[in-house]
Amino acid sequence: MKNHRSIRHLAAGAALVTVAAAALSPVCATAQSLSDEWKFRAVIYMWMPRISGGANFSNGTTADFEVNFRSILDHLKLAGMGSIEAQKGRWGAFTDVIYMNLGGTKATTHNLTVDGLPVPVDANVTANVGIKAWIWTLAGSYRIQAEPDSTFDVFGGARMLWLQPTLNYGITASVGPLAGLERTGNLEVTGRNWDAIVGAKGRAGFGDNHEWFIPYYVDVGTGQSKFTWQGMAGIGYAFSWGDIVATWRYLDYNTKSGHTLNDLTINGPLIGVAFSW
Repeated sequence: MKNHRSIRHLAAGAALVTVAAAALSPVCATAQSLSDEWKFRAVIYMWMPRISGGANFSNGTTADFEVNFRSILDHLKLAGMGSIEAQKGRWGAFTDVIYMNLGGTKATTHNLTVDGLPVPVDANVTANVGIKAWIWTLAGSYRIQAEPDSTFDVFGGARMLWLQPTLNYGITASVGPLAGLERTGNLEVTGRNWDAIVGAKGRAGFGDNHEWFIPYYVDVGTGQSKFTWQGMAGIGYAFSWGDIVATWRYLDYNTKSGHTLNDLTINGPLIGVAFSW
């Protein structure tokens, strides 16, 4: 039954992308921007998100967490974010890679359970969350609309999420099942999801010389996740060498019951520089 639900989610997403393609692309779109030679575009960007989600640790401890970008920036150990795409005629491919390694960050935690026991509401809780994450997208695309000032592509591929949250906690409670005990711990869990995705992406130019444009991207998927989707839109400015873009990016995972990871949301502004050749 769960597999049928996942297939229905993916089918609904594919239908949505198809309808969007029909609505956004003109019947007789010109192809002035198409080329028989390979064209490449690389983007280096900085995503400044808020991360919220949860983890189920092997000893029965569970914790939901929320980390804002200020805390991420203060505790960032290493990060790398970028994408590259190739286009020849109407066919293309792209990949997007995100890596983040955050040290122990003071995070808002709730629904914390230790050794299967719920933490009392009046307990004194200190918690630091560390997060290592890889998010990798790989897809092939087909260009439906190709004009000097705008493009519209549909694509299909896969996305991998690898997340390793760690939790350092200390709890002192005066009442409830943990009364009289001081609990401390250092826990770690690793979760990996592979999901098939379908989506659409492109840009719509405006301005006197069409140097301004609106970049957009949306995908939906399922697989090891119950359902995942991602959306991005913003504004950009084109130069002869490439583009500068500022967008808002939202990535959401609805995980299956019993997974080491609970639902995950990464959401926030993004700025980037693109180079074309």
